Amino acid sequence: MSEITKRLSALREKMSEYGADAIYIPTADCHESEYPAEHYKTRRFVTGFTGSAGTALVTADKAFLWTDGRYFIQAERELEGSGIELCRIGVEGVPTVYEMIEKELPEGGTLFFDGSVVNGNTADKLSDAAKKRNGTVNCSHDIAGEIWTDRPPVKPTSAWILEKEYSGKSVSEKLSELRENMSKEGADVHILSSLDDVNWLFNVRGSDVPHFPVIYAFAAVTADKAILFAYDEAVSPEIRERLAEEGAEVRSYGDIYGFAEKLSPESKVLIDRGRTNAKILGNIPETAVIINKPSPVRLMKSKKNPTELYNLRKAHICDGAAVTKFIIWIKKNAGKLKIDEVSAADYLENLRRQQDGFLDLSFDTICAYKGNAAMMHYSAKPETAAEISDEGMLLVDSGGHYLNGSTDITRTIVLGKISDEEKRDFTAVLKSMLALARVKFLSGCTGQNLDILCRSQLWKYGIDYRCGTGHGVGYLLNIHEGPNSIHWGNFPGRTANTPFEEGMVTTDEPGVYIEGRYGIRTENELVCRKAEKNEYGQFMEFETITYAPIDLDGIIPEMLTFEEKEQLNRYHRMVFQEISPLLDKEEADALSEMTREI
Repeated sequence: MSEITKRLSALREKMSEYGADAIYIPTADCHESEYPAEHYKTRRFVTGFTGSAGTALVTADKAFLWTDGRYFIQAERELEGSGIELCRIGVEGVPTVYEMIEKELPEGGTLFFDGSVVNGNTADKLSDAAKKRNGTVNCSHDIAGEIWTDRPPVKPTSAWILEKEYSGKSVSEKLSELRENMSKEGADVHILSSLDDVNWLFNVRGSDVPHFPVIYAFAAVTADKAILFAYDEAVSPEIRERLAEEGAEVRSYGDIYGFAEKLSPESKVLIDRGRTNAKILGNIPETAVIINKPSPVRLMKSKKNPTELYNLRKAHICDGAAVTKFIIWIKKNAGKLKIDEVSAADYLENLRRQQDGFLDLSFDTICAYKGNAAMMHYSAKPETAAEISDEGMLLVDSGGHYLNGSTDITRTIVLGKISDEEKRDFTAVLKSMLALARVKFLSGCTGQNLDILCRSQLWKYGIDYRCGTGHGVGYLLNIHEGPNSIHWGNFPGRTANTPFEEGMVTTDEPGVYIEGRYGIRTENELVCRKAEKNEYGQFMEFETITYAPIDLDGIIPEMLTFEEKEQLNRYHRMVFQEISPLLDKEEADALSEMTREI
């Protein structure tokens, strides 16, 4: 019996004790974070699937796991032999988790889930699905957590202040703007749960979540109070004093539940049910008016202020120097030195650590050679890492957190002979990326409007990619930030219907992924800015702020139009201008060759 089947057996015994006919296990913490800390990775513990996105459903005799297209190949491998059925999200004919509950929950049965890690919208859907079987839900117990005997504890880290020279706005300025938005919504209380929102609002950062520089905290704001609910040991007396000077107080982390419970029955509470756990929502008085809308903070922090943008450009130059040094090194040494996917990623991380203001990686580096790159979120392990030779392509998706901001960049590096098909796809991806980068569009356009600019370059070959084209990027926060994103569909977690506004930072990352053979992705970050305004309205455009060469060895020049060649040449001139001063002479000469005009 495998370790996973043992865990499933133990889970079912515990379910029987509680009278649970099914249990829903998400990938989430109490704040709906995309990448929860180790303590909250219950779904991974139960199923063995290590991808960052996934949902499990376990009944008395069956088990299912849902994940998206980034992880189909990985999930197949990791679930093999476990008895857990893979449900591919977005694939025709595959039922949703709610449809599966309607099918598998016994008539009159009880569905359990941990209400502290399930948001209000999901809790409602789970309840509706159970009702269709005349069943009920119970959200009072973390059953899966009870069988996890060696579960890592929550380890609060020390908070620190992001000074105004980096944040661009004080806490009091942000609170004033937030209260104006609350007044427009008719709210007298606003409860915030999302870690990026809370940490941004109070200009605090920490290390509670790997590669996500935040502390675990909730917040509540009224007309005259601003409360940060954080672990006592995380906030020093000095920081408490600093926040008090800005009109904010600090209370214990768990006090948020009592705060919600003690709200006036006549309160008008602005709260996002889709980003707030069901336990908090269940504590709010039933007679209170719930204004269920996204927090105004989401849009406020997505529009980077001039200070943030100034710093962010500096961060990208430092980061681009590290990536450029890596590209030069790997192209020179592949096939000569013993290098595998893990050691290559480590080499790149070391280069980043040498840059001014570096704090941490912004996510685990994806360093994927040949066929491994077809798995969009591949994670190399020391025991299985592929050795890198002087042939094929290496895809490296990586980034860093700096005091000046966060970065996310992907380059696909040609290390030797590649096929005509690979070159065609490499060039098609480049054409896709360039198309989005140069677009001019009217204010009001969304990611759904712009996505086809990228995909049309690949659709002509009957190719698509099972992920979004771009996502917002936080300022020393989460590397996937809403509400701005680029995707043609309006799928769960992939809404792209927010109009682009000045200051938003969004990635531009189309790709091609051929299972078992190769993967190609080219990714830059774009800042939205205003172009001209005339009788047709306000036009918008993008500024590219990522600086690293795109491998000319993968390009078929004849596939590029004159406009595309000029655009690529301009980009490479900018890369050389910004990066070459940070390189030694040998590296600068190599970069000069890599950014030559075509």
